[in-house]
Amino acid sequence: MPELRGPRGCLTGAPAVAKAPAPPLPLSGRLGLWVAEIDPETLGVIRAVGTNPDSVFPLASTYKQAVLWALLREFDAGRLSPTERFDVTRGSQSLGAYPFDGMNVRDLSTRMIQWSDNTATDILHRRVGLGRVQAVADRLGLCRTRLILPTRDWWAAQSGLSATFSGTSRWAGATGAERLRLASLIDADARRYPAGYIQRQLDLYFDHRYRPADDLLAHNLSTPYELGTLLAHEFLRPGLSPRALRWQREVMALGFGRRALRAEAAGNVAFFGGKGGNGWRLLTYSGYFQTKDGRQVVYAFMQHGADQTYTMPNTRRAFAWINAGIDAVIGVQTPRPPAPKPGQPSSWKR
Repeated sequence: MPELRGPRGCLTGAPAVAKAPAPPLPLSGRLGLWVAEIDPETLGVIRAVGTNPDSVFPLASTYKQAVLWALLREFDAGRLSPTERFDVTRGSQSLGAYPFDGMNVRDLSTRMIQWSDNTATDILHRRVGLGRVQAVADRLGLCRTRLILPTRDWWAAQSGLSATFSGTSRWAGATGAERLRLASLIDADARRYPAGYIQRQLDLYFDHRYRPADDLLAHNLSTPYELGTLLAHEFLRPGLSPRALRWQREVMALGFGRRALRAEAAGNVAFFGGKGGNGWRLLTYSGYFQTKDGRQVVYAFMQHGADQTYTMPNTRRAFAWINAGIDAVIGVQTPRPPAPKPGQPSSWKR
């Protein structure tokens, strides 16, 4: 099943595949899943299962892998050095923990993926350029995928602190130069406020005015199928130099998910790269792995409007469903028996 694109170059909807197995453990809200084995030569789908693969969901921190990919393209183009250093300013600090002043690009990229550091992400996103991060999706024809806003921008917009966002009806449907123009104005609005003030206004918004539909206006977005397509290209055809490719794989291997895969417990993962994200009533997990026998697998899980406001405890439930999808695509992954402790015989019986 090759990738298909319409007249405007947009990737068409997901191919007709079997419905994903039902979640083994209860999950609330609106759910999406795409699990596919990918042909490494054509990047077409060999086998896949999906649930709501063409529905649009907020990405939360899952989008940060696109910042890394765009950054590495800038590195290859000679426009960015891994040793370039940055200080954290009032205008660049985002919500949550943040890096020390003077941290270099290479270390910021690690913090962005391994620890999902929002300030590290925003520093790198702005350094690369809003449009160049969005171009990660645009080059692939992922016309329902938005990657253009740094983290503090969508929170400032959602909490009512961006006059541009609040004052236009064009943002939701904007593309190309118009989307970049509006995103730049939203970014300028967001940088006017200290992070602590944005956090307080955001808390008030979530306590009193939250609507799930607002997430689809403010956040970066994708569909399970489009994100899975991005993953296939990101890991199998990234268009990077050997040095940049090594940087990408080293950093993305630090992302969350490998230990949550039954394929890992079965000793069947040769390489893994992943990223997750969470927010108010939303949770996302995505990843790519190569099996020991050379199969290429991508997955994208999305939850929006969960009953839980803090969704990280849903991780075990999310991966139970992801693993069920993987089993349906490449066969049941049976965890190996635990290794016996030194000096003790194994209790495993065949």
